[in-house]
Amino acid sequence: MKSCRGGFPNRIYDTLSSFSNQNDGGIIIFGISEKGDYEITGVYDVQDTQKRIMEACNQMEPKVRALLTYAEIDGKFVVSAEIPGVEAALRPVFYKGAGRIKGSYIRIGDADELMSEYEIYNYEAFRKRIRDELRVVDREKLSFFNTGRVAEYLDAVKKDRRNLSENLSDEDIFEMMGITSGGKPTLAGVMIFSRYPQAFFPQLCITAVAVPGLEIGDTENDIRFIDNVRITGAIPDMIGEAVDFVRRNCRVKTIIDENGNRNDQIEYPMKAVREAILNALIHRDYSMYTETIPVSVEMYRDRIVFRNPGGLYGGGSLNQLGKSRPETRNPALANMAELLRITENRYSGIPTIRNELKNAGLEAPLFEEKRGDFIVTFRNNIYKHDEQKNSLDRSASIIQFCQKPKSRNEIAAFIGKTPYYVMKNYVQPLIESGRLMLTIPDKPQSRNQKFVSNISL
Repeated sequence: MKSCRGGFPNRIYDTLSSFSNQNDGGIIIFGISEKGDYEITGVYDVQDTQKRIMEACNQMEPKVRALLTYAEIDGKFVVSAEIPGVEAALRPVFYKGAGRIKGSYIRIGDADELMSEYEIYNYEAFRKRIRDELRVVDREKLSFFNTGRVAEYLDAVKKDRRNLSENLSDEDIFEMMGITSGGKPTLAGVMIFSRYPQAFFPQLCITAVAVPGLEIGDTENDIRFIDNVRITGAIPDMIGEAVDFVRRNCRVKTIIDENGNRNDQIEYPMKAVREAILNALIHRDYSMYTETIPVSVEMYRDRIVFRNPGGLYGGGSLNQLGKSRPETRNPALANMAELLRITENRYSGIPTIRNELKNAGLEAPLFEEKRGDFIVTFRNNIYKHDEQKNSLDRSASIIQFCQKPKSRNEIAAFIGKTPYYVMKNYVQPLIESGRLMLTIPDKPQSRNQKFVSNISL
């Protein structure tokens, strides 16, 4: 929304860039104020407004092809500029006057934010087909490779890719399959075959934590982490260790059926967990921009979160995950994993995750992309009833505790959670329901604020 009553806005380049750089584009409406209740102010002049919009569009690289329309509302004219999303191979769209680095924007909520150098690189890497997993690792040696895994791989190549392996030496196969380049190991080769890739890339690992609460920082009996490990090794080794980490930190619900038979239900289906970890390692970004960022597995009381650097490759859509054949960021790495029977490489990972969670009676997985990170979340329901009961018990305890006014820190110490968590999940709902009152209602943010029960016990 742009007011545009007293003249054309000073800058619309940021919004033209951010809308063009998202799949669905966006619409800019001139003649409506963003302030207050979105008052219709009208534009100063319809023809000149449209002219100035087109001039701004022509200052973008590549040029933006906006669809312009106008309408009269209550005797005032508003102008609409529909900005189409540009295909990924042409992004980032930027303002030529500022240049690619300072003129490329991305839409975050209702704001236009300057793209980071890494976000710009992501588009350029896709456009130029830069294969970061094939960059040479000078310090690595083939003698550092796991000889058993190399032999297994070569056997698989000669069995499953006979037209490739005929009359080729092992060295030639390495070159053709991306394990080496010019006789030197590639990053993909290192991540699959090296005995210890972290000697050269310490952060190309998995950090795994299990916490007792709903957020990092929540404690239970002064315990911050139930489990906290750094998982290293080649990708095949890390997958197994990460799955073991999740399994040992999963809670198990015992169900006794009508015949007296015992059935233990684990919190998350391990097949879905393995697919999520596998996808994070195979499809993460292996560029120099992210080699200091590990894949992470975070287990909370109500969910498990898998996070890897590198959003959807090639500007794909979250809605199409598992429904279409996406571009593959690391095809050589994926091919090596397929030959070692680590993955099928048939785009079946996302459908498998969805089916496994559904069969386990869990919510559908949540897929998110946030500023270069790809995030997958599974939510459990084994202890949902217990959580609801605990919440009611804690609310009742707070009401009793606050028969005399208490500060937020006193309440937090009483419950054993952080002040932020207690305010968000307990105190604020109790205030909204009228069961707690503020001692200084005119200044709700006062540092002297206390809370008192509105119910006598």
